[in-house]
Amino acid sequence: MIVLDSQDASSLVRNGMNEALPSLTDLPPDLQAHIAAQRAEFMGLKADILGLNLTHAATQKRLNSKVETTQAALVAERTAHSQAIQNRDTIIADLRMQLDGYKKHRFGSRSESLDQLALELVLEEHEIAQAAEVGEDAPAAEQEAKPPRTPRERKPFPKDLKRVEKRITPSDTCTDCGGSFKELGADVMEELEYVPGHYIVNQIIRPRLACTCCEAVVQAEMPSRPIPKSFVGPALMAHILASKYGYHLPLYRQSQMFENEGIELSGSLLASWVGKCTKLLERLSDAVRDHVFAAQAIFMDDTTVKLLQKGKGKGRNKTRTARLWVYARDEKPWGSTAPPAAWYQFSTSREAQHPSKHLQTYEGFAHADAYAGYNDVYRTGRVTEMACMVHIRREFVKVFESYQLLVAGEAVERIAKLYEVEKQARFKSPEDRVALRQEYAKPIFDDLEVWLRKQLNKISGKTPLAKAIRYALSRLPKARPYLDHGVLELDNNSSERAVRPVTLGRKNYLFMGSQAGGKSAAIAYTLIETCKLNGVNPEAWLAWVLERIQDHPVNRINELLPWEYQAMVEEQKAEVA
Repeated sequence: MIVLDSQDASSLVRNGMNEALPSLTDLPPDLQAHIAAQRAEFMGLKADILGLNLTHAATQKRLNSKVETTQAALVAERTAHSQAIQNRDTIIADLRMQLDGYKKHRFGSRSESLDQLALELVLEEHEIAQAAEVGEDAPAAEQEAKPPRTPRERKPFPKDLKRVEKRITPSDTCTDCGGSFKELGADVMEELEYVPGHYIVNQIIRPRLACTCCEAVVQAEMPSRPIPKSFVGPALMAHILASKYGYHLPLYRQSQMFENEGIELSGSLLASWVGKCTKLLERLSDAVRDHVFAAQAIFMDDTTVKLLQKGKGKGRNKTRTARLWVYARDEKPWGSTAPPAAWYQFSTSREAQHPSKHLQTYEGFAHADAYAGYNDVYRTGRVTEMACMVHIRREFVKVFESYQLLVAGEAVERIAKLYEVEKQARFKSPEDRVALRQEYAKPIFDDLEVWLRKQLNKISGKTPLAKAIRYALSRLPKARPYLDHGVLELDNNSSERAVRPVTLGRKNYLFMGSQAGGKSAAIAYTLIETCKLNGVNPEAWLAWVLERIQDHPVNRINELLPWEYQAMVEEQKAEVA
């Protein structure tokens, strides 16, 4: 019988008994049986160990999988939570900006100057300094008295105003001795007074005359009237138009004012006169359009107006949003003698087809905001876009006012440097403006773009500041043409000023009664605002035009434009002087 020692058994275990065993045929049968039993027992233990290892590996794998799943879930939950917080902060920031905008619109200043933006900080520093001065017990003698306010010089009243003398004397004779007075001089003080306007009735008498020789009967023809078969005179019609569209006085209020004078003119009658009169003046509006589109560069914008929807059922007498478009020409900043003008158009919607139709005859530059409806016009190649720096600046102003972010404040200051160059370029020739801008404005402009891109990479993409920077970066390339063209401006303020009278008017008359009423308003705004741009009295010019337009040749309509009238008035004043 062969007995295996521990070393041999260990060797067998390490080798897993995989090596071929030596021949056991020479061994006794009972030893062969013992070895085979031990080998079978060992193989069983090995199988158990392998099974345990596989079970352990599977368990470990399941545990690892669960850990990874749990970690992934925690990471996803943390990411979702962070995203939710970021979204909430973004919404809060947007709502805060809107609230600040509403507060400023209702209660605050409309100014966006650097001084206005820094007002809060200046007041804070002033309060600190004031508190420090109060803390010091400075003697009253050291407090300097405020210098007296210099009285403002009043502009004298126009010489053509009627003067009514009122002479005031203490008495006719001397109270001491009863002697008479002789005048040494007089102190004259002018007081402005108002005499209520009055109406007159023109009786146009056309006698029928018979010849004493041949008995022929003759009568003078009826003079042309602004509105045939009506009793409204040119000056009264001009007063109605100027009051409604120049001074935003609705027709029903004008009707009440006439009623106070004992004159019965209903609102519907006034509306009929306005519609017929603006139809007569449409050819002048077209002449203004031709003058505006003859420019190398124009300014365009639009604003909302309410349009009354007439009909039956639930939708009757409700309003919808319509638009008034304005296209302006103003070449005074670069020394042109061409008169400024503004042409208005009415549409029932803001679809792109409307500006495309309005601009179908224009070729040149167009200052405008980022409204996508203008893109169809730009694609034609006839019109080149010039972006507005004020719109870019306004986005940073909103962010600065809401959050006091230094980046937004610095952006406003950088843009202000461009306007400092524009102050120097104002009223210079186009060539001089280009030279000045290339030397001073271009480095500022280029640096602004580079700086904004760097700032955008440092902040979250969903913040209001990031939105303002992205808007600026998208618009700055389209604002760059002003550096190379002296006839261009840095902003679109000319059209925004032309839109302002419409915004004032819609607060008074609330809505347009019909599409025809919207077209009438566009014609009236065109003529009245063009008068204002040229320093012409709109009411006087309208009265002059309405008196003669019926008989004026159509091919000489330009002779009736506001600047032609103003030249005639100045010539007459010069002759009188």
